[in-house]
Amino acid sequence: MRKVTVYSMEVCASCDQVKGMLNARAIPYEEVILTPDSPELEELSQRSGMKTLPQVFVGSVLVGGGIETIMAASSGMLADLLVD
Repeated sequence: MRKVTVYSMEVCASCDQVKGMLNARAIPYEEVILTPDSPELEELSQRSGMKTLPQVFVGSVLVGGGIETIMAASSGMLADLLVD
């Protein structure tokens, strides 16, 4: 299974939704908690083109934010990305 990384913030309803969905599907993930002033947030925005959190990656592939990740899980796309 490919590595899932969830970039999130301490207080973030969308982040909690995505993590809850991953937990419910028994998909392990690494969480990287960012703060609004962390330099990593700017680097992540440049890498992904997104300014909001959560941002979910499978390996080096951006799945998307909260809505996109939940839609990817519902459609089966997330499961496809997880396969080595």
